[in-house]
Amino acid sequence: MLTFLGFAMIATFLVLIMLKKMSPIAALVLIPALFCVFAGKGAHLGDYVIDGVGKLAPTAAMLMFAIVYFGVMIDVGLFDPIVKGILRFCKADPMRVVVGTAVLAAIVSLDGDGSTTFMITVSAMYPLYKRLGLSLVVMTGVAATANGVMNTLPWGGPTARAATALKLDAADIFVPMIPALAVGLLSVFVLAYVLGLKERRRVGTLVLPSGADEEPELVAVGTGAGAGIADAAGTEATAAAGAGSAGERVGAAVPEAGSGAPASGGAAGEEGFQGLDPHRATLRPRLYWFNAGLTVALLTAMIMELLPIPVLFLLGAALALTVNFPHMPDQKARIAAHADNVLNVAGMVFAAAVFTGVLSGTGMVKHMADWLVGAIPEGMGPHMALVTGLLSLPLTYFMSNDGFYFGVLPVLAEAGAAHGVSPLEIARASLVGQALHMSSPLVPAVYVLVGMAKVEFGDHTRFTVKWAALTCLVVLAAGMVFGII
Repeated sequence: MLTFLGFAMIATFLVLIMLKKMSPIAALVLIPALFCVFAGKGAHLGDYVIDGVGKLAPTAAMLMFAIVYFGVMIDVGLFDPIVKGILRFCKADPMRVVVGTAVLAAIVSLDGDGSTTFMITVSAMYPLYKRLGLSLVVMTGVAATANGVMNTLPWGGPTARAATALKLDAADIFVPMIPALAVGLLSVFVLAYVLGLKERRRVGTLVLPSGADEEPELVAVGTGAGAGIADAAGTEATAAAGAGSAGERVGAAVPEAGSGAPASGGAAGEEGFQGLDPHRATLRPRLYWFNAGLTVALLTAMIMELLPIPVLFLLGAALALTVNFPHMPDQKARIAAHADNVLNVAGMVFAAAVFTGVLSGTGMVKHMADWLVGAIPEGMGPHMALVTGLLSLPLTYFMSNDGFYFGVLPVLAEAGAAHGVSPLEIARASLVGQALHMSSPLVPAVYVLVGMAKVEFGDHTRFTVKWAALTCLVVLAAGMVFGII
C-alpha cells in the first residue's frame, strides 16, 4: 500500500507542476499532506514536517545568504568582466553561448557545491541569453546536466556517501570512473553544441562591431523567416517577418541583415541585460580586487571545509555588505533588492521539507526501494552492476542522495556480492544517475537555478529530464565499454 502511495504521490506532483496546475511550493506542501492522510498517518504529519524542516534548515540558511552574497557581487560588478569576456569570446553566437554555458558550469562545479555553481553560471550567462533572446530552459538544462556529471567528484557528495555506505575508499571508486565521466561530460558538450545550433537557426546571431564598447547588433541567419524569441520563463515564440526582413524581438527592434544599423537603445535597457550596465549606481570598481579575493577565499574555505557552508556564506554576505555598502540605507536597499529571490528559494526548500519528511516518515521511500530491489529477476544477479546503474536514475531522482546511498545501495551491494559482483563495481555504477539527480524536485539547488533564471520548474523538468537521462546512459555505457562497471 505504501509503495503504491509513494509512487502515486510523486507522479501526482510531477504531473501537476509540469502541466502548471499548481505552483511548486503549493504542490510540495499540499500533495504530501494529502497522501499522508491517505496513508492513515495524518496525525503524525506535524512530526514528519518538523523532522524534514530540521534536516533542510542548514541548506535553506546557506541558500539565503549565498543568494545575498552573489547578488551583492553582481551589483558591485564582480562578474561584469566575465560576462563581457564571454560575449566577445563567443562572438555573440548562440551556439558558442550555449557551449560556453556547459563549460562554465563544469568548471565552476569543481567547488563541489551545486548552488554556488548555478548562482555563478546564471549570473554570468543570464544577461547574454536575454540579450540574444535565447531559450532560458536551454541554459538551465545544460547547466544542471553538466553540474550533475561533475557532482560525482569525491568532495561533491555522492562518491563520499557511496564510500561510507560500503566502507570503501573514495579514490578507489572515483579514479577508475574518470574515463566514463569524461565521456559523459563530453556528451554534455555535444548536447550543448546541438542545442546551440538550434538556437542559432531560431534567433540568428549577434555580430560585434569594430568598436570594443559598442552595442552588438542582431543579424538574422538561416531562412530569414524571422527570429525566435524567448521570455523569462524559457517559453518560445516565433515572430513572423516580411519578405527580406528580419523578425522582431521583445523590447528591441532588430536591424535588417547586413544593414549595419545598430540595435535600438531599447535592447540595452532590456530587463536581464542590466548586469552589463556600466553606469549603475551599485558598481564598486575600486573594490573589485577585494571582492574577487573575498570570493576566491570563500570558495577555497568551502572546498577545504574550514567551516560549515552556511556559516561561510553568512560571514561572507555580512562582510560583502559592510565593505561595499557601509551606509545602513544602502545595505537595506541591497537586501531588499534580493529579497524576492531569497524568499522564493527558501520557501521552496522548506516546502520540499514537507515532501521529503512525509516520504521518509511514513516509510513510503523504504517500501518503494524494497519493491524495486525485489523486482529484480534472479537471473540478473551476475549483472547487478548494470542493474544498479539503471536503478540509480529513478531512485536518485525520486529520493535524496542520503536515502539512496545509505538505504538502498547496501542492499544492492549485498545482492551483487551473492553473485560475485564486487562492491566497487556497485559503488561506481551508483554514480551514474547524478546527471538526472541534479534536476530532481528534492534537490534544493535546482530551485536556485530556476529561480535566478526565472524559469518555471515544470518547463525545466520537461526539457531537461530526457537529456539528463540520456547523459546518464552514456556514462553507464562508457563504464561498461571500459570495463569499469
